[in-house]
Order: sequence, then C-alpha cells, then structure tokens
Amino acid sequence: MRYRICLPLLGVLLATATAAAQNYPTRPIRLIVAFSAGGTTDFVARLVADKVKGPLGQPVVIENKPGANGAIGADFVSKAEPDGYTLFFSTAGAIAINPSMRSDLPYDPVNGFTPIVPIARNTVLFAVNTGLGIDTAQQMIARAKEKPGAITVAITGIGAISHLAIEMLQSAAGIKLQTVPYRGAGPAIADLISGQVNAMSAEVPVLMSQIKAGKAKVLAISAQSRSEVMPDVPTFAELGYPDVIADNWSGVLAPPKTPPAIVAKLNAAFNAVVKDPEVRHRLADNAISTIGGTPEDLATLMASETARWRKVVAETGVKAGQ
Repeated sequence: MRYRICLPLLGVLLATATAAAQNYPTRPIRLIVAFSAGGTTDFVARLVADKVKGPLGQPVVIENKPGANGAIGADFVSKAEPDGYTLFFSTAGAIAINPSMRSDLPYDPVNGFTPIVPIARNTVLFAVNTGLGIDTAQQMIARAKEKPGAITVAITGIGAISHLAIEMLQSAAGIKLQTVPYRGAGPAIADLISGQVNAMSAEVPVLMSQIKAGKAKVLAISAQSRSEVMPDVPTFAELGYPDVIADNWSGVLAPPKTPPAIVAKLNAAFNAVVKDPEVRHRLADNAISTIGGTPEDLATLMASETARWRKVVAETGVKAGQ
C-alpha cells in the first residue's frame, strides 16, 4: 500500500521537474569563474556571459571564486543544485591538470560535473623585458645554458598552464630557468615591465597590450602553429621543441545530474554565442579561437586533456605548492 501512495506523488514531482526544465530559465544564472577578474578566463567568460543573455532571456552574472588553480570554484559548482542556475566556466586547470597534481581534490573532476559545451582555446607565450638584450628564443636558450638559473621568469601560479609550459621548455631544451610565482597577472606584469623579473610566461591575452605598446618582447608561443595576431612570432615546435605545446581551453559545465532538457537549452544558447561574429572577432583579436560543439565533445576533450597533462606532470615532476 505504501508504494501505491508514493507513486502518485512521484508522478507529481516528475511532472514538476519536467515543467521547470521546459520553462528554464526564469531567473538570473550564475557563471562561476575560478580565477580573478582581469585575466584571460575572466575576459572570455564576461564576453560570453554578456551575449548569452540574449538566447537565454535571462542575465548571466559572473562570480569570481579564485584559488588553487581553479579548485575552489570547481568544488563550489560541483556541490551546487543541478537546476541550471549555477554554472562553471572551466579551463584545463580545474579539470585536466589538478587531478595529476592534487591528491586531496574536494570534487570529482570526472563525475562531479555535467558537460555543457566547449567554448574557446588559446595558447601561452614567452616574453622578456625589452632591456634584457635578448631578441630571439634561441638567444634566450643559449643564455640559459651559459648561466643556468640566471633568467627569472614570472608565472601566475604553480601548476598553471603558463607554468607547465616553462617546465616543458626547460626539459626539452635542457636549460634551467628560475620561476617566480605571483598571485595574479597584474603584479607579474608590473615586475616584468620594471625589470624586477627578466621574463614572463603567460596566456597571450594577458600580455597583448604590453606587447603592442612595445613594453615587452614576445620570443615564441607554445602552440601547434603561428598566431594570426602575431604571424612573425615562431612556435617552440618549429624551433625544434615539438613537445612544448601549452594550449588552454575553456568550457561550460553544470553540477552533476543536471536535467537533459536544461543541458540542451544551455548548449544551444552558448553555441549561438560562439558563432556570433562579434564574439569571434573580439576573441581573435586576442589570439583566442572559438570551439563550440556538443556536451559529448566537451567530455571527450576533458578526457583527452586529462591524459595529456597527467603525462606532462609526471615527466616534469611539478607538484602543487612546490
């Protein structure tokens, strides 16, 4: 008799959940960015959030929760209600890199999220202070071999893509650089320009304005091919280091068990933004390319990137908090 009483109630609950998914969204959506305002991830997220309110019919509000290479923001979203009103604008750090560097992750990077859509991809550059007297990557590598540890390189966090790019370069070229961790790009850029540090490894948009202004000189990028924005800048691969590839990516995730109807609506809305000519143009100006696709595409990307960075972390020996 107990089951007969509960079955109608279960039907009502399912009908209510279905109606909520069909009417979604009816209020503003939070998009969690696991890094500070002003960085590459924040820039892309804010551009996308501003545009996606059109197809969704509701504002999408950015909420920054920085720390632990994306782990704090990731953990927050993984434990949120699966109602579509709390989303995660993730990068490779929280999903593909942290699992190999941190044994105490408070969230499950595989089962702790519902993939929605891949958004964009960008790469890492290596730039030097203009007064350093180095004009090419070859010169920098030669000096590093001549004076191991003499060249200081700013990075924006242990385990960040920019940090792993430097570790891969040191391993591939057989050189020793002195990495200097900073809490964010702002202080690192200030010290690079003033000469407090000799060089900086960063995602391209972080240093784009300083490079255009002639305040820093980019020597190479860690990409598969040259950037259309900087066609004269070589890749480390073409300089003889094919394994020095450090592309970052971003994608939208939701908490686990988010209803398929909500996933479908979000996927369609974000894909529309990715195809928007203005969005593509503004991202391209900062050497960022759009991706787009299905939830399955993002799941595949997450799995392949996790395997790739696991190998890099094992080979370089990078550890969280080192």
